[in-house]
Amino acid sequence: MSENDPRREFATEVVRRLQDAGYVSFWAGGCVRDLLMGRRPGDYDVATSAHPSEVRRVFGHRRTLSVGESFGVIIVLGPTREDQIEVATFRTEGPYLDGRRPEHVSFCSPDEDAHRRDFTINGMFFDPLSEQVFDYVDGQEDLTRGIVRAIGRPQDRMAEDKLRMLRAVRFAATLDFELDETTAHAIEEMADQIAVVSPERIAQELKKMLVNRHRRRAVRMLQQHGLLQVVFPELETEIDSEHVTSWSHTLDVLDQLPDPGFELAAAALLHTVPSPDGEIRRKLGEGGTVRSICRRLRLSNKELEHIAWLVANQDRFDGIREASPAELKTLLAHPLSADLLKFAEADARAGLRTSDDLEFVRDYLARTSHEEIDPPRLVGGADLREMGLRPGPEFKHLLDAVRIAQLNGEISSRDEALQHVRLLREGNDG
Repeated sequence: MSENDPRREFATEVVRRLQDAGYVSFWAGGCVRDLLMGRRPGDYDVATSAHPSEVRRVFGHRRTLSVGESFGVIIVLGPTREDQIEVATFRTEGPYLDGRRPEHVSFCSPDEDAHRRDFTINGMFFDPLSEQVFDYVDGQEDLTRGIVRAIGRPQDRMAEDKLRMLRAVRFAATLDFELDETTAHAIEEMADQIAVVSPERIAQELKKMLVNRHRRRAVRMLQQHGLLQVVFPELETEIDSEHVTSWSHTLDVLDQLPDPGFELAAAALLHTVPSPDGEIRRKLGEGGTVRSICRRLRLSNKELEHIAWLVANQDRFDGIREASPAELKTLLAHPLSADLLKFAEADARAGLRTSDDLEFVRDYLARTSHEEIDPPRLVGGADLREMGLRPGPEFKHLLDAVRIAQLNGEISSRDEALQHVRLLREGNDG
């Protein structure tokens, strides 16, 4: 693996340099878990007995960044931006008064450092030079058994950083593990406290869950342990017993999505959220709650508009066979139409039904070029200004009317388009 993984090679070099300088140094955390599971780590973290100033002395100030020196963390810069490695001094931590980070840290031994980490499967160290695992928390046993277990007393670990409740569910769901019973009970006892975590951090965890192939299980576990209802109180009505069929269908739609991006998966999760007036299927053009959910999670405007458009247009393919060519082409030319089609197909599969409308769309796309679906416009604003028109309501109406005629095959040239404008104006004047 190392021959084809420059990041691993650099992470090994960081450990070697620190050990050559006389310091204990290991890989730590999630990368060790992934390696022991036979997976390629996305990132490598290093834990060491070297203090931050000593780490900077070993690698030089020009190749290090002091981003968290007061917490014992230094960034070592690699050959590329992607190769940077976080190097942290073995430490114990003071109280987490803000529910996210300790007030202070004290440097310590590897054993003590391991016991301040979140879960046993993330609490192991690995020496890439000797290829030896250092496990002070029985992480290997839990990894073998497929268990996510908090280190020490679960309530203490969750109180230190409330986000760990979401992380526990994410690890269990995405790794196809089970939650340790005492860890699960702690989450259920403290679930309402997830509300104090910043929306941005919650959103990051949700994104990782929803793009994973085990997204259905992740959402189900969030519900079972009381977290989903706190993060998305708008879903409480749907997951209530009398709406169990609707909620089961939502979970099935999530499961049927083929490798979705976050926005598509989020739209599937939220597509039946009630509106303020109590309608189960609401249209966002009238201001539904999906937009407020996205704003609450501090999603980007691009993410918000993507999710909102999918939910608002979730039924657009119903009856599409009877639509005009212009209506069909306008929908399929939309940049999010591919996601909308995936959404509709997942909804159909989840309901164990076929759809003549979706078959029609698939056949149409197979035999129709993009150029035919979304051809260049025949006229634009400059053409109308040359005809003496000023931008305004009529201006837009004429451009839209010409576009519809073009997509319906009624006109196909600039001259025909200009003549169409003249006829429309004469009709309006008459």
